[in-house]
Amino acid sequence: MKLRIFFILVLHLFSKYDSKIVSTEPFKISTRRSILSPEKVFVFGFFKPSTTSGVADRWYLGIWHHRFPQEVVWVANRDNPISKPVRTLKILDANLVLLDRHGTRVWWTNRTSTNLTKSLVIGELLDSGNLVLRYFDDNSSTGCLWQSFDFPTDALVSNMKLGFDAKSNINRVLKSWRSSDDPSSGEFTYGVERHELVQSIIRKKGMPTFRSDPWKITNESGNFTYVTYTITATKEEATYFFTITNKTFFSILRLSVGGRLNRSTWIPKPQQVWKRVERILPHDACGLYNKCGPNGICDTSRSPNCDCIHGFEPRDQEAWGFQDWTGGCMRRTQLNCSGDGFEKFRKMKLPDTTKSIVDMTSGLKECKEKCNRNCNCTAFANPDMQNSCVIWVGEILDLRKNMIAGQDLFVRLAATDICK
Repeated sequence: MKLRIFFILVLHLFSKYDSKIVSTEPFKISTRRSILSPEKVFVFGFFKPSTTSGVADRWYLGIWHHRFPQEVVWVANRDNPISKPVRTLKILDANLVLLDRHGTRVWWTNRTSTNLTKSLVIGELLDSGNLVLRYFDDNSSTGCLWQSFDFPTDALVSNMKLGFDAKSNINRVLKSWRSSDDPSSGEFTYGVERHELVQSIIRKKGMPTFRSDPWKITNESGNFTYVTYTITATKEEATYFFTITNKTFFSILRLSVGGRLNRSTWIPKPQQVWKRVERILPHDACGLYNKCGPNGICDTSRSPNCDCIHGFEPRDQEAWGFQDWTGGCMRRTQLNCSGDGFEKFRKMKLPDTTKSIVDMTSGLKECKEKCNRNCNCTAFANPDMQNSCVIWVGEILDLRKNMIAGQDLFVRLAATDICK
């Protein structure tokens, strides 16, 4: 990582900066000529993440913070590096295109062509770190054709959305670097997923490794010392973004090479000394997805962390004794549908909602009745005591006990296993 930081810093010292790319003329971009945002916050140019001996030259076109050049926030050609950092940026058919010396496309914005022959198209890097393509026509109208914020790599910055919306048909997902000196697509992704409810999930090669609590079907916002956040979860949109309220701060949420979410924030101090503050998810042993297996429950206040839900027992007692919990738990007594009861578990992170049924019109009483009538129902909840009913069918996955806040979960058990 230090090699990557050093090399970008060297390029940073000797660069010449421009502000825009226009459709009327090509832009020759190199290590000595880059694009700088109006208030000199972000840079768009070439960087080389490794100077290791024996490694072929791999140059990338990306965006980094001007004050912190090691913080690359976006990479255009992450899976198609070039050997020499002298290329031409050109606007062709309302697309921004990177051409090699033979005129072959190395990277382009790949948007559907629009008839804008009489319009001026401009590529510009904003102070938010967003690279945008805009058009201006003879009628003094303007519009956004494409923006890098819709196609993230491994990081979110202020006002950059994660998630999807039906109107634009865009799903914004983070994908980790392959290694600390290789920006190509890595093993991990972090995105917003909707089944019956909305959840954000980290996956490794498609398999979940971390899952958030189910999102509320609403709009939610919050305030902290230097940042606000906004969560939108409706039928049309499921997105998250944060906003830095103090412009002298810089904060970035990054999906690491190892599949963790790292939030780094730089806070200015006297004499321009910057303090870096870190927050990491998953932050404890129970953050690993489904650590205790199906029908298991994870609790950081006990050792070992895993136990079976009351009324269940380890599926493989010998493996459980060696703290191999992947097999999870099975029922002591099978359900018979008509005479079952429910056990209440407090302060829970609700299970994975991939296999669930949601009714946004039912309260707690109606929810219990719905579960009783469905012989496949294994648990139900009334999240946040609102008129919402979530019913789980099949095995209960990724369940944990929270230390402070949480939800009530009602697990279906045979009558003989109910605590009296």
